[in-house]
Amino acid sequence: MERKPPYISEIDDPSYTKLMGNREIPYGYEVLIENLMDPAHVPYAHYGIMQMQQPKNRVKADREGGRPLELIIERLDINGFEADQDERSRSKFFPPCVFYAYTDSMVDQTNGSASSAGTKKERKIIDAGPTNWQKACFVPTKSDALVVGFRKWLNRYAGGQVDWRGKYSGALPPTPPREQLMDRYRSHVVNCRSCSVAYKGLNVLEVVLQVASVASIGIVAAVKQGAMSAAARTTIVLLAVLFYASSRWLAHFIYKNFHYHDYSHALR
Repeated sequence: MERKPPYISEIDDPSYTKLMGNREIPYGYEVLIENLMDPAHVPYAHYGIMQMQQPKNRVKADREGGRPLELIIERLDINGFEADQDERSRSKFFPPCVFYAYTDSMVDQTNGSASSAGTKKERKIIDAGPTNWQKACFVPTKSDALVVGFRKWLNRYAGGQVDWRGKYSGALPPTPPREQLMDRYRSHVVNCRSCSVAYKGLNVLEVVLQVASVASIGIVAAVKQGAMSAAARTTIVLLAVLFYASSRWLAHFIYKNFHYHDYSHALR
């Protein structure tokens, strides 16, 4: 008998709504799953980008907003595992790639950035060997319980790594340049209808502003000296400058939001 896919009640609830997004990131399967299972990294790796609701009557947070988390694996078998977080949220892992968390703690999630940390971590684990992942990763706290649980499941029931059946040798490709790694256009915009529409519309507006700038200068140059007052000429020239400056600002806005926006924790 074939196994049924995991049942998630919210998906069948017509009153449930949630923003959905997609993005292609050059991470391996294991690192991506671990990333989803690790809430403790959010205040640090996504500082200033993703915000979490802070529980009441808890230990005071540090500068970035991080605080101790107590994650407990309650059951782990071939079908995955269940976990509890501070008695206020629960999560389930359905192998191979569904991680379901019962939580309302995420209150604001903007267009975050990818990171080169994931690819570096992959290389360290590859060097140590999949079954010796603990030699490459330091996971001493209770907040690491889900990551440890996933690695235990992977070692116990999947041989420590994905069986690609000869289609993948295990060698990682070269790490791409930072701008390519964190590119937003190919990894998200082209696959997102709303972002694609906004991107095309803003590009049209940029061209319109440039045309308006050139046309304004052309009008001033074409009109004879005495046919237009000095005030009118000055106004048109100022408008041309304004149109051009607006087009340059818009070009920067488009690039930053739809192509590439670097992220440095130190500058936050």
